[in-house]
Amino acid sequence: MISAVGPLALCRVVWLALLALAAFSTPGLADQRIATRFEVFGFAGMRVLTLQSRTEEIGDRYTITTDFATQGMASVFVDLTTHAEVRGRLERGSAQPEQFRDDSRRNGAERHSRLDYRPDGTVEEGSTPALSPSVPAAATRGTVDNLTAYLRLERQLARTGSCALTVRVFDGRHAYDLIFADAGREVLSPAGGQRFTGDAIACHMTRRDWPGIPDPEKDEGARQGTIWYARLLPGDLLVPVRMQMDTQLGVVEGYLAELHGDGVDLTLME
Repeated sequence: MISAVGPLALCRVVWLALLALAAFSTPGLADQRIATRFEVFGFAGMRVLTLQSRTEEIGDRYTITTDFATQGMASVFVDLTTHAEVRGRLERGSAQPEQFRDDSRRNGAERHSRLDYRPDGTVEEGSTPALSPSVPAAATRGTVDNLTAYLRLERQLARTGSCALTVRVFDGRHAYDLIFADAGREVLSPAGGQRFTGDAIACHMTRRDWPGIPDPEKDEGARQGTIWYARLLPGDLLVPVRMQMDTQLGVVEGYLAELHGDGVDLTLME
């Protein structure tokens, strides 16, 4: 009964929230290449999505690539695959995108977004099919893509231990603020088929849509949720290990299943 949790909502949750689990960074360390796999579950513990990501840091440059696709019964209602990639530069405790690309296929219909971030803060956008109505250029100045938004959170969290951060996001189709706040520290136990036990820092996320910017899909995504981070790699790095997001139709849970890189090969669930 996957329709009880809203497969369309689940797909948007992954794009607007689960990407929190796809981007992370280690300030001040040597070049890195890290790969992860996350599994997402909906109503009655049904697996609905698998997300794989690759993060590379070479010098002051970063690249994040993510691929996800609906699984099981969810693909009967929404057959969705997405490939997204951002390239940019690392700054002290932060990150700045330069190019973002998103290519998706939903029930046979293709959608493409292309964003170029200029040094003066302007964003050059191109979407196919085109947005209607379009987001004013003045509103997108100074924004970042959603992958970089979470990368900024990861870098700040690794540096300061604080989740408190607000980031303005425009991904070529959706415009919103991501507001992160501290939600305490916990000792996690195995859950949801994931074999993880250990200390974690919880960050609460709230999505705030921009007033006056039409978005017919905005109600399909997560409005708020919690992400848990733990130290699983050498150095000053926190890795997202779990998430729980509230949607208008139910709760979605995501778990880190595999982590490879920096001398670590970890399998936490099949």
